[in-house]
Amino acid sequence: MKNQEKEILVSVQNVSKKFSMDMRSSLKYGALDIIKSTLGIKIKKDLRPKEFWAVKDISFELRRGECIGLIGHNGAGKSTLLKVLNGLYAPDKGQIVMKGKIGALIELGAGFNPILTGRENIYNNASILGFTKKEVEEKMDSIIKFSEIEQFIDMPVQNYSSGMKVRLGFAIAAHLEPDILIIDEVLAVGDLGFVLKCFKKIDELLPNTALIFVSHSMPMVSRICNEIILMDHGKVEYYGNDIGKGVQLYYSKFANNDENIVFDNGTLELVAKDTNLISNTIHRNEDFILTFKVRIKKNILKTPALYLEFKDKEQKPIAGNYIKDIIDCTSEKDIITYKVKIKNPLFTLGKYNIDISFYDLSTTATLLRINNIFEFIVSGKEELWIPFELESENVITLN
Repeated sequence: MKNQEKEILVSVQNVSKKFSMDMRSSLKYGALDIIKSTLGIKIKKDLRPKEFWAVKDISFELRRGECIGLIGHNGAGKSTLLKVLNGLYAPDKGQIVMKGKIGALIELGAGFNPILTGRENIYNNASILGFTKKEVEEKMDSIIKFSEIEQFIDMPVQNYSSGMKVRLGFAIAAHLEPDILIIDEVLAVGDLGFVLKCFKKIDELLPNTALIFVSHSMPMVSRICNEIILMDHGKVEYYGNDIGKGVQLYYSKFANNDENIVFDNGTLELVAKDTNLISNTIHRNEDFILTFKVRIKKNILKTPALYLEFKDKEQKPIAGNYIKDIIDCTSEKDIITYKVKIKNPLFTLGKYNIDISFYDLSTTATLLRINNIFEFIVSGKEELWIPFELESENVITLN
């Protein structure tokens, strides 16, 4: 439940923004709108030929101390919405009310004058937010130290790497303590150490700031956001404070169950696969079953071992399971059935997939390897930075 005592800093009511699909129609409609505006003729807000809604009927409110996450696939309208909020685009429909000082990191290097030095850009950015030169000088050392680019601070920004621009941009935005802070995907450019440092700073700012955060990293979104908007083709598909539900809907849009056979020596053929999962969803602590059937194409003496490898959405291996129960084989064309019960899964919320390998235990030679044999989503309330969470028995005493 929102804290009704805290003031609303961002109010977005039915905001829409349209664009043309090509330059010619854009110039044509722009000229017509200017002429109509000059003559006092009302400009219609409906779509014209070769136009589309990049953002359509977006509404939300954000109070001081709250953070809203904007998620969605590339092209969903997130960055366009941020530019409308930041005043770079005028909305075609709707109303936006923003109170206080606004800091924004919506594009790499945005707001920087490339021919000025880092130090000069700090003064420039601060003056736009209404800070005096004296106030900036009081924060200058802290900004430079946080950015970790002390030796380059008097070098033109055009010579900075992308990582250096992110460091300086975030340091300026954070240390000028804006009432509203808008952060796009730019933090993805920074290294892990600096990203963690940024989140620590965000934790310090958040009680007195309204934060709008855009990211494709669901652990980052879950880390700081108390509300979430899932956008799809410019529209809101989900809006609420159930972060887990929003993340789960986001992952469901990227389902890709295409198998990829990466190795096959002709010994085995996968003829069937099955699972007892409903909607490919795993529930924490609830056992689930995976079944694989393979046909023997060449004579082998023993059933091959099976290895299951679980990977996260970034394709990093996070867990595995060996099935080494060996029995004698009789002849070609036999069907071997592997029924595997995964007990008490401890995965945290997110999307995962499974690769399988069959190999000869006596020689350790791989016989068949198939990637992405199953893809599943783990249900939960929030996604954590870690891929799975261990159970424990705890004793807490107070003396």
